[in-house]
Amino acid sequence: MTDRLISTEPATGDEIWAGDIGDAAAEVAAARAAWPEWAAHSVSYRIEAMRRFANEVRAREQDFADLISRETGKPYWEARTEVAAVVAKVEISASAYLERTPMRRLESALSSKVAVRHKPHGVLAVLGPYNFPAHLPNGHIVPALIAGNAVVFKPSEKTPATGVFLVDCYRAAGVPDGVVRLLIGGPEEGKALAGQDGIDGLLFTGSARAGMSLHRQFAEAPHKMLALELGGNNPLVVWQSSDIDTAAMIVVQSAYLSAGQRCTAARRLIVEDGAEGPLVEAITKLIDRIIVDHPHADPQPFMGPVIDLAAADQLQAQWVELMIKGGKVIRRLDRPFEERPYLTPALIDVTDASERPDEEMFGPVLQMIRVKDFDAAINEANNSRFGLAASLVGGTPAMYDKFWANVRSGVINWNKPTNGAPSNAPFGGIGLSGNHRPSAFYAADYCAYPVTSSEAELARVAIPEGLRDAYVSTDD
Repeated sequence: MTDRLISTEPATGDEIWAGDIGDAAAEVAAARAAWPEWAAHSVSYRIEAMRRFANEVRAREQDFADLISRETGKPYWEARTEVAAVVAKVEISASAYLERTPMRRLESALSSKVAVRHKPHGVLAVLGPYNFPAHLPNGHIVPALIAGNAVVFKPSEKTPATGVFLVDCYRAAGVPDGVVRLLIGGPEEGKALAGQDGIDGLLFTGSARAGMSLHRQFAEAPHKMLALELGGNNPLVVWQSSDIDTAAMIVVQSAYLSAGQRCTAARRLIVEDGAEGPLVEAITKLIDRIIVDHPHADPQPFMGPVIDLAAADQLQAQWVELMIKGGKVIRRLDRPFEERPYLTPALIDVTDASERPDEEMFGPVLQMIRVKDFDAAINEANNSRFGLAASLVGGTPAMYDKFWANVRSGVINWNKPTNGAPSNAPFGGIGLSGNHRPSAFYAADYCAYPVTSSEAELARVAIPEGLRDAYVSTDD
């Protein structure tokens, strides 16, 4: 096993960063040593430190976006939106912490009071994904630090340079070195970090398969917080839309933004059988206009490559499997350059396919399913073990009410894409999409725990029942 990790650009294959593999035990020990002093500071002190961090990121915006773009392959314009989300996360998290974890005092009997306060867990591990290598782990780190935790952050082995840059911004903002620790490594280091006795919880964003593995690993540690933000096999239903061109744009944005590498990307397009023609025509016209190119191309592309050659190979194998099972190709999943992981946006009708796989195809592949009526559309939307995001495009208010009430997802939209969830609201899914620990605005809920205290300035108590009469001696 090598003791170095190398990061390369998906678009070119050029090396952009290399560093030593870290030691999970050492990083956790450093965080444990630093945690008490950080936790002893006031919330306002910690929020102010996060604001300095936001200013540091803002000052380095162009360099940060350039690095994210080169390391992930996403277009530069999209990388800039990610950096903006990193900055915005601070004020959103500060507001969320104050709203979700307020101190409360209640009156109780005998002039006593009941107080509800919140404490940090201690040291939290954060495992980040490669698709949003700054924004998504930062969505755990900032709330954890505001709550008073120390953090050990392991970025994806596919985007370590972005993780290094992010932690450098914390250091430059004056956040103590021990409070945010960086662990460089691959899956083995992630597993080692999750197994450390010195962590009090783990916050994870990634695949359902990895989430299930972590859940098993934590099965005998119920005292540790485990927050899982996993993937989705997300349905997008287009039904009786009055604006086909707009519906097509929503479909394309839902399915192909970030080269389909979003957990909220639409994977299944559900349409009315016999009425899908105009919509499919509008979608394919848009697909044919999509620019797939390197992140800094001019004009800017809509899609760059997927993260690496292994991911592209896997997606192509899954695509072939869909065709073997009876899928009818509408737009092919092509590989313009065999030596690089570029893929073209693909659309396939799997209505008559046998044994459609209920899995997250993490790339630019959209599967269309034709159904006979709206009830069947809802049933098909729920035909998944996942439950992250779902969207209805078209329909009436009554149909949306029915859709909202019956579809099992943590994010349900109307006439909006499946992706692009707001940070000022909770974000999470059910089923294989998470473990009921929604993030974003609700991240404060899993970064601190409530403590209930009954308090009185004077000790006063009475035992009204169950005692014998007091014994009085009659001896001289």
